[in-house]
Amino acid sequence: MTSDRSAPTSDESQENDAFDLQPLSQEALLRIASHGSIHEAASQGSLKDLISTDKDLASAAGVDPATLDKVDHDTLKYHLLGPSLTKAGQDNVDQQRVSEIIYEASKGSKYFNREESKDATLTKKINVILARKRQLDKLDLTSDRRRAEDYIQSLELSRDLSQTIVHIDCDAFYAAVEELDRPDLKDVPFAVGKGVLTTCNYHARKFGCRSGMAGFVAMKLCPDLVCLPLNFQKYTAKAQEVRAILADYDPRFSSASVDEAYLNITEYCERNHITPWDAVAQLREEVKNKCKITISAGIAANAMLAKIGSNRDKPNGQFELPPERAEILRFMSNLLTRKVNGIGRVFERELDALGIKNCGDIYEKRAYLSKLFGDKAFRFLMSVYLGLGRTSIAPAEESERKSVGTESTFRDMSDPKQLREKLSWIAEELQGDMERTGFKGRTLVLKAKLHTYEVITRQVVCPYAIWKKEDLFKFGWPILERVMKDHTNEHKGPLCLRLMGLRCTHLVSTKKTDINEFFGIKMPDSAEGKENAPHPRTTSEDSDQGSEWETWPGLEFEESARLERQAELEEVEALSQEHERQRHEHHENNSVRRHGREILPNPAPASQHEAQSHTEDKQADTDRWRCPICQRPQIADDRAFNEHIDLCLSRGTIQDIVKQTSDPVGPRQNEPVATSSTAFHSRKRGRPPRSQPMRENKKLFFST
Repeated sequence: MTSDRSAPTSDESQENDAFDLQPLSQEALLRIASHGSIHEAASQGSLKDLISTDKDLASAAGVDPATLDKVDHDTLKYHLLGPSLTKAGQDNVDQQRVSEIIYEASKGSKYFNREESKDATLTKKINVILARKRQLDKLDLTSDRRRAEDYIQSLELSRDLSQTIVHIDCDAFYAAVEELDRPDLKDVPFAVGKGVLTTCNYHARKFGCRSGMAGFVAMKLCPDLVCLPLNFQKYTAKAQEVRAILADYDPRFSSASVDEAYLNITEYCERNHITPWDAVAQLREEVKNKCKITISAGIAANAMLAKIGSNRDKPNGQFELPPERAEILRFMSNLLTRKVNGIGRVFERELDALGIKNCGDIYEKRAYLSKLFGDKAFRFLMSVYLGLGRTSIAPAEESERKSVGTESTFRDMSDPKQLREKLSWIAEELQGDMERTGFKGRTLVLKAKLHTYEVITRQVVCPYAIWKKEDLFKFGWPILERVMKDHTNEHKGPLCLRLMGLRCTHLVSTKKTDINEFFGIKMPDSAEGKENAPHPRTTSEDSDQGSEWETWPGLEFEESARLERQAELEEVEALSQEHERQRHEHHENNSVRRHGREILPNPAPASQHEAQSHTEDKQADTDRWRCPICQRPQIADDRAFNEHIDLCLSRGTIQDIVKQTSDPVGPRQNEPVATSSTAFHSRKRGRPPRSQPMRENKKLFFST
C-alpha cells in the first residue's frame, strides 16, 4: 500500500491539527477503526484511538462527530478503489483523488449503502481479531512459535528450484484486440465495457480508470474516455492464436483465464539449449509478430512468483527472479501482501491491522496466525513468506470441474411472468454451457439477488442427471415459486430481483468414454500416437513420491480472491445500472460472462499439425470401438454397439466360451455346439422367461 492513498484532505488536516493529530497513515487508520474500548483509549491518552469509537462517547469527550465520520469513511474510501488497485500503469495516479470521486459519485446509492455496511462489518471483525490478539499477548506462545518453526522447516524441504515456470499476461488484452480494428484509438484513452469497464488501455489508466470500475465513474475521471462494447467472440479467437504459440513451448500449459497462462519451459530450454530469459523473449517476440499484440511475462521457480513477476515490468516486458533461495526470500521480504495472488482487500486489511504490511512481516507474527485466522491461513501465509508455490503445470481441462452455471443481471424485476421468462432464458443458456462442457448435473442450484442486494440460494436434488433446458426449467421454476411465496409471506410484498442464475453441481460427464478403459482393458498404443502425444512432466518430487498432484494451500485462497473480485464486479455493475436506470439499455437479454472464465482446451503444438492432418483422412474408416468381449472392432454407433455387446453376452456365446475353456479336447460327441450366429437368430427380443437366470441376460448400456 502506498501512503498517498490514505493521506488526509486539507479540511481533514485542519481538524487533525485541532486535536493535535498527525496525518493518518493507512496503518493508523486501521488501528483507529479497530480499537475496541474508548475508555481504554482514553486511559492510554491516545486521541487517535479516542475518535475511533462510539460517536456519543466521542462527543462527550469533546470530539466532533463530523471528524469521526470522516475517519470512519477513510477505510470505506480505500475499499471503494476496487480490486484492480494493483494493476500496472497506475504508479503516478493520485489514488486519494480517485477515491474521493468514487465516494462522491456513489454516495446515497444502494451500492454505497451496501459497501458501507460491509466495511462496518469488517471493522467489527477486526475489533474481534485485535481483542483476541491482546489476550494472546498475555499468554506464553513459545509452543506456537516452535510449531511454526517446525512447519517452516518442513516447507523448506519441499522447495523445488529445478523447474522454470513462466506466467504470461496479455497487456490490456481486450483493448489491444479492439485497437487492431480501430488503430485511430492508439493514442486515445479508451476502455472496453460500458456499464462496467473490463479493461482500459494504458492512456486511460493514467487518469485512474481501471477494470472493475463503473463506466460513469470512469467518465468523471476522464471525460474524453471512449467506451467500446464487448465482443467475446473476437477476444476468444485472438486468445486461441496466442495459445497456439504457447503450445510450441509447453503443450501442457495451463490457461488461468482468457488472457493469461502458466507454462513450464524447463524441457523446452534443455531441448533447445537456450536460457529461460532468451526463450521467453523469443516467445514474446513471436506473439507480437504473429498476433500483433504484446504480452508481459514473469519467470521464476514456481507459479506464485511467476505471476507476481509478470506484473513487474508491464507493458511488453519480462522479469526473472533467480531460482536461488536467498534471492527469493529477499524478494518476498519487501513485497506488499496485496501483490500476492490470494490476498484480497479484506485479508489485506486484516493483516495490516496486525502490522503485517509486507510479506517479510509474516514471520514476526507467526505465533499468532493459526490462533487468529486458522490453520489453513497459517499454512498459506507461511508458504507466502518463504516464496513457495506450485510447480506442476497442467491443462485447465484436466482439473476436476465442480459445477457449470450461468447468471444474468437486469433492471429490478418483480412481475412473475417476466421472472418466468427470464428463468426460461437462463435455462436455455445453461443448456448451451452444459453441451459445450460435456456434463449433466444431479443437483440444480438457483441463485437470486434481491433489489436490496440480498443473495438467496436454493437447490434441489433431481431424480436424474439433467442438462436440457426443459428439465432445467422444470426443476428450477418450483424453486423460484417457493422463494417468491416465502418472500411475499415474510415481507408482505412481491419478490423483486435484479440477478438470477442457475448452476448444476454433482456433475456427470456426457463425453464418450473409451470402452476398453471402462472394462479396465489396456490396449497397446500405436508408435505414432506415443511419439506425438504430449506426456505429463515428471519433477524431482515425482521420482520420490510418485506422480501425485501437488496441492498447495494457496489454491483455496486464490479461488477466494477470485470470487471476491467477481462479487465486486457484480456490485459495481449494479451501481452502473442504478445510475443508468433512465437509459434504455437492454440488459435483460445478455447473460453475464465473468471475465476470463471461458477456457478452451489447449491447441496442439505446430509439430503435431502435420501428423494430425495425415491421420484425419483415415479417421472416417478407423473410428471404431473394440468390443471388450470378442476384441473385434465395431462401428462407432451406440445402438449397434449395444446390440453387439448383447450378442456377445448372450447365453449361447457364454456356454460356448465355458465349454471351450473347461474342455480343451473339444465338444462331446452327438452334442451340438451353439454358435453366436444360431444364438442370435434363435433368440427372441423382449423380457426373458422367468426360468432363465437373470444374471445371464443382463445388458450393458453405454449412454452418451
